[in-house]
Amino acid sequence: MAHWKEMKKEELEKQYSPSMWSHRMGKDEVITAHVTALSEGTKKAGSVAQTLLNVPYGEGDGEKLDIYLPACPPQDLALVIYIHGGYWQFFSKEESGFMAPPLVSRGIAVVAVDYDIAPKGSMDVMVSQVRRSVASIVQQYSHISGVYLCGHSAGGQLAAMVLSTDWSQYKVTPNIRGAVLVSGIYDLLPIISTYVNDPLKMTEEDAVRSSPVLLVPMLKRWFAGCEVVVAVAEHDSPEFRRQSREYFQVLECAGLKVSFEDVSNTDHFNVIEQLSDEDYHLTQVLLKMIRRTSVSHTWNHESQVEMHNTVTY
Repeated sequence: MAHWKEMKKEELEKQYSPSMWSHRMGKDEVITAHVTALSEGTKKAGSVAQTLLNVPYGEGDGEKLDIYLPACPPQDLALVIYIHGGYWQFFSKEESGFMAPPLVSRGIAVVAVDYDIAPKGSMDVMVSQVRRSVASIVQQYSHISGVYLCGHSAGGQLAAMVLSTDWSQYKVTPNIRGAVLVSGIYDLLPIISTYVNDPLKMTEEDAVRSSPVLLVPMLKRWFAGCEVVVAVAEHDSPEFRRQSREYFQVLECAGLKVSFEDVSNTDHFNVIEQLSDEDYHLTQVLLKMIRRTSVSHTWNHESQVEMHNTVTY
């Protein structure tokens, strides 16, 4: 395939239109189904977890969190922070709790982050907001045994930007032990000339400043021991797959703890939707990461069973 700089605008826009690459249904149908799956999954999460909704992490109207807690939180609480996708212009925390049920049933908290999507929020604003949301969470909950990031698509880029933060500018350095980045965009330069940038209005300088693939030294400085999983759908577009593979390779060359997951029989949408299923491959990848890296020594089979029994489905 031609390098993205050699592509005509029509081809580049096709490459960055995930709905056109689904193997399951048409482009309009797959988006409708995606919204339905995330909304219904989030509604279910509200019925199986203790919820703290609209928790502020800043003064802005959009700077809110939804927190999903286990019925009996363990003394050392592992916490997963989910940053939603939607090309920086769709979705919110209202559709972002879907992955909570299989996690809270094992004593893990889940936080869904809101940020000001475009055109209200610029890329710099969104990056700043997700960084501040993480800082706020760890300041509020002192008994967190480890923080784990999960981001999808645009949220994958934002989660990677959290990893690439200069934390000396904040009052706290979060104990981020792992990250699962799903079908993300890690180099924003290719999308500047596409429809994706219409509401964002990014300049080349903006794109460079917010491209995680160019900021790996900062990640290595602060989170050299963090486990990163770069995951991509089998039926993502060639450009999305290239982005994931190249980001993985840059992290690997930097000597970081990184693995690559090419998730079979998935597209850009159900690769994240299925995190509501405890048996799904990426759910198990996340659970095993937490089990390996969490400080808590109570995260064994017996405590999993006990915690599972406290949640009513």
